[in-house]
Amino acid sequence: MNGREYLKWASLVILVVQNASTILLLRYVRTVPGDLFFSTTAIVCQELIKMLASIVLLYCESFSFTELKSTINQQIISNRMDSIKTGIPALLFTIQTNLVYLAISNLDAAVFQVTFQLKILTTAIFMVFLLKKSLRFLQWVALLILFAGISIIQIQNVKSSKNSDADQKNALFGLFCVVLACVLSGLAGVYFEKILKNSKTSIWVRNIQLSLFGTFFALMTVYISDYDKIEAKGFFFGYNSVVWVNIIIQSAGGLLVAVVIKYADNILKGYATSIAIIVSCLASVYLFDTVINMVFAFGTLLVVVSVVLYSYTPPSPTLPTNIPSQSSSPRSVRSEGSSSIFSQDGSETSEILKYKLNNYNDSANARSQM
Repeated sequence: MNGREYLKWASLVILVVQNASTILLLRYVRTVPGDLFFSTTAIVCQELIKMLASIVLLYCESFSFTELKSTINQQIISNRMDSIKTGIPALLFTIQTNLVYLAISNLDAAVFQVTFQLKILTTAIFMVFLLKKSLRFLQWVALLILFAGISIIQIQNVKSSKNSDADQKNALFGLFCVVLACVLSGLAGVYFEKILKNSKTSIWVRNIQLSLFGTFFALMTVYISDYDKIEAKGFFFGYNSVVWVNIIIQSAGGLLVAVVIKYADNILKGYATSIAIIVSCLASVYLFDTVINMVFAFGTLLVVVSVVLYSYTPPSPTLPTNIPSQSSSPRSVRSEGSSSIFSQDGSETSEILKYKLNNYNDSANARSQM
């Protein structure tokens, strides 16, 4: 196994562990007996860690503090109007993260993990309307399967809470929070992608901008929601080593996805997400006494299948191998049938350009799901 293969499989294993452990740890730290930390302060810490990580990665592009300082000054401080563009997705991401904390506090870890995959559907919808991207037929089928699987699980979840009005209200409130979080996640992700594609600014610069605004909005949330409590008990009230591990893992999530996309591909990322869902469900049985019946198992299976199908990119059709080079005869060369794929001067005609464009769009749609 060469170095790239090693990085490929190592990154996938790490992504599986990160995806599964994030939800399990988040559920644990929000339900464990004892002093409960303020989720608003945890979000501030997450944004600061992401900002620090992005600065380090930006430095690694040149390994020059002078270049780092110049880039930050020119692209972030001096170019204020461009930086302000990231304020909108930063606000949406901040609200989404707060909703995730509320959702996981009212839903079982397994239910939340499966339901949160609804962000695939919301992201796809916003991609179609905001980025004018087209989805393959298989992707639409995958989205329908995803919706069906999540619906089955949520109906089962609400029914299982009928014995207690409080539990049922918690289940419905948790469902509302996770659905709204998925909508905001899809909108913020697609909007951020649009910003990235309309400029040549480094992704790490954009992440620094995001974290700057994210920290500002998170501090505003702290002031509005928990200022009196924090003033009385302290900013880091209820923090312990497990809480810090949870914050660091959540902060590292986006970076890990980027590594997987770089060294593996979106299909394997889909498999990693599916494995993480299964691991979370099985771990919830032992950690939180989650009851997994046949209905829940069937709904989870549908979600896993939909994730794999949505990430799948069909193999490219094989082009004719007997195409001569430009130095060959100037007469036009024809493939099967009567469609010319090369003109008389050897340039590509619309048929092969359309073929290449379709394959580019398919791969771009897959990559954008990170």
